[in-house]
Amino acid sequence: MAKTLQLNFTTVAGKQTSLSVDHPRAGLTAVEVQAAMEQIIGSGTFEVDGSPLGAVKSARIVERTVTELV
Repeated sequence: MAKTLQLNFTTVAGKQTSLSVDHPRAGLTAVEVQAAMEQIIGSGTFEVDGSPLGAVKSARIVERTVTELV
C-alpha cells in the first residue's frame, strides 16, 4: 500500500494548489500537519503564478494499492 500526504493550500490570489509527500511518517496528527503547513506558508518559499501560499485548505493521507506487472 503506497501512502501520500497531500497538503492543499489557497494562494493569496485565491488559486488552489497542493504539495504531495510520498511515504509520510506513520502516526502524523492533525496538529502536526497544521503546524507544518503554517510553517510552509510562513516561509514564503512556494508561489503559484507569482502568488504566495496564503491559507491552509486541507490535508489528507491518500492510500493506494500498486500492483507491479512487469
